[in-house]
Amino acid sequence: MFDAFGIHLGPLYIRFYALCLIGGMLAGLWLTARQAKAHGLDTEHIWNGFLWALIPGLIGARLYHVLTPSPASGLTTQYYLENPLQILAIWNGGLGIYGAILGGALGIVLYGLRHKQPILRWLDVIVPGMALGQAIGRWGNFINQELYGAPTDLPWAITIRPENRLPGYTEFERFHPLFLYESLWSLGACLLLLYLDRRFGNRLRPGALLTLYVMSYAAIRFLLDFVRLDSHTLGGSLTTAQIVSLSALGVAGIILFFLQRGGKGTQSA
Repeated sequence: MFDAFGIHLGPLYIRFYALCLIGGMLAGLWLTARQAKAHGLDTEHIWNGFLWALIPGLIGARLYHVLTPSPASGLTTQYYLENPLQILAIWNGGLGIYGAILGGALGIVLYGLRHKQPILRWLDVIVPGMALGQAIGRWGNFINQELYGAPTDLPWAITIRPENRLPGYTEFERFHPLFLYESLWSLGACLLLLYLDRRFGNRLRPGALLTLYVMSYAAIRFLLDFVRLDSHTLGGSLTTAQIVSLSALGVAGIILFFLQRGGKGTQSA
């Protein structure tokens, strides 16, 4: 039996949101395996290291949400500190992608160090698959009627059900599909990273694709928060995510500059 959010199989309920996330992960792993093979890396490390990235990624994503909960959720960091078991309740929603990226990257670094792998090369191989996974996974937000922006009459606007509209916007029906903007951007980033890797791979230093991926996501997140309705702020004109995005964009840009300044690409790092 189907409903708007998932499939009922007896006592088991499979949410379409979860299927989108799983589909994104599988697609990302498939592309990563192809990239690893093309770069002469052992694809067994992808499957062996997957949990090393997944678990820290989930922890990081949840902690980012706990520290920066959306105002409409009615939850605060103080609430989580007073009710620590609620931090574990990820099934109630609340995952932040910046935390997922940092946690997942930490897991990959630890795995690479333990198994004496070229970490920067692996991160360059992984990021196109990450972008592809994001492009697919964001459609889960469409199913959940979340991650939409300000009201708009644009032809591609999406209709949000009354029960899913944020306070103060109940009289509006159609909104910016932020999930779609980010999905298309991520797909474009995936294709661009693949193109740069194939066309200029011999000129790119290890870590260059990673920094380009970070810069790409930081740019779209910074822009989308101008029309996002429910972002955490620190009291200023910019949202917390925009401050993090600007910081990530600047740091990644500086790292890329010094990486490429060091000379031609190498396969040994």
